[in-house]
Amino acid sequence: MSEAAEDPGRAGEGTRVVRAGLPEPVKHEPTLPGPVFAAHFHLPGEATGPYRYGRDENPTWTLLERAVGELEAPGQDDVETLVFASGMAAISSVLFSQLRAGDAVVLPSDGYQVLPLVRAQLEAYGIEVRTAPTGGDRQLEVLDGARLLWIESPSNPGLDVCDIRRLVAAAHAQGTLVAVDNTLATPLGQRPLELGADFSVASGTKQLTGHGDVLLGYVVGRDTEAMAAVRRWRKIVGAISGPMEAWLAHRSIATLALRVERQNTTALALAESLKQRPEVSGLRHPGLPDDPAHEVAARQMRRYGCVVSFTLPTRTRAERFLESLRLVEDATSFGGVRSTAERRRRWGGDDVPEGFIRMSVGAEDPEDLIADVLRALDESAE
Repeated sequence: MSEAAEDPGRAGEGTRVVRAGLPEPVKHEPTLPGPVFAAHFHLPGEATGPYRYGRDENPTWTLLERAVGELEAPGQDDVETLVFASGMAAISSVLFSQLRAGDAVVLPSDGYQVLPLVRAQLEAYGIEVRTAPTGGDRQLEVLDGARLLWIESPSNPGLDVCDIRRLVAAAHAQGTLVAVDNTLATPLGQRPLELGADFSVASGTKQLTGHGDVLLGYVVGRDTEAMAAVRRWRKIVGAISGPMEAWLAHRSIATLALRVERQNTTALALAESLKQRPEVSGLRHPGLPDDPAHEVAARQMRRYGCVVSFTLPTRTRAERFLESLRLVEDATSFGGVRSTAERRRRWGGDDVPEGFIRMSVGAEDPEDLIADVLRALDESAE
C-alpha cells in the first residue's frame, strides 16, 4: 500500500485536492453528495447530534470544511474550519470575535481596500487600530501590546510580502494572536498555520473556487477556544454560506491544483514579458527573482500566485490598455479561470498610482494571453 493510501496527509497536492473532504464510499451513493437544502432537521427528544438547525450546521458545509482543513493543514486532525458567506464575513468573524473595547489591533496599511471600512467600525467599538505596510516587516514597529496582528501576505494589490514566521514569533512572545489572509496564495501556495499563525483566513470567492460564480469565505484555526468564539460570531450574525454555494465550492476545489499550476506558471511568464516593456513601471510578482519580495517569499511560499501588478504612465493609457484587451475581462476579482484586469484606483481605496493595473492570470493558453497583453500595450500607445 502506498504512503498516500495509508496517510492521506502525505499524498501529493493533486491527490489531496481531488479527494479533499469526500465522505466514505457507500454503494449507490454519489461520491460527492449534492447540496442539502434544509432550514431544520428532524430533532425529537433532546437537542443533541451534529445537525439541529440550518444556521448552525449543514452537512454540505461539513464536507467543504473538511476539504479546506485538509488543504490548509494536511494530515493534522487538531484544526477546525468554518465556512462563511464571503471573505469579508470570515475576516469580520475573526476581528469581532477576538477583540474587545480597549484592545489594539494591527492591520496592514496596504491591504484589501475594504479594510478602511473595517477600521472605522472597530474604532466605533472602542478598539485601537494601528496600521503599517506589509513590506519590510513594518508591522513589527506598531505591534507592542496589541491583542491581534492581521497579516496580508502577499498584499492585495501591491504584492508585498512579509516574513510571517518572524512576525508570528514576535507576536506570540507578547501574547498577541496572529491571523493571516491567505486569499492570494491559496493553501497550495502557502500554509499560514504551519508558519505559526493562529488563524488562516481567506476569500474562497477567488482562486480557491476559481470560476467567478461563488461568494465564500473560511477561517481555519487550531485553538479550540478561539475557534469557538468565531463559530459563535457566525451563529449570532448569521453570515452563513448557502448549501448550493458550499457544494459548488467543494466541486471546484477538485481542479485547484490544475488551475493553480497553469495560472501561476503563466503569471510568471507574463511578468517576465512585461519586464521588457519600457512603458511598464512598478512591476510586481513575488516569483520574479529580482522582485523585492522574492527572497522572503521563496522561504515561506510554495507558489507565488496568479496576480501581476504594474503601472502604466497615465490613467488614460491604462484605460486604453484595458479597452484593447480581448482575452482579459475588466473585472474586480482575481483567481478565476478567465483572466481579469482592472485599474485599481477607480475604487478610491488603494494608495496606488492612477495607472496602476492589477491583472489576474487565468487558464488561457500562455502564448495567447501574453500575445494579447503585449498587443494591447502596443495599441494603447497610439
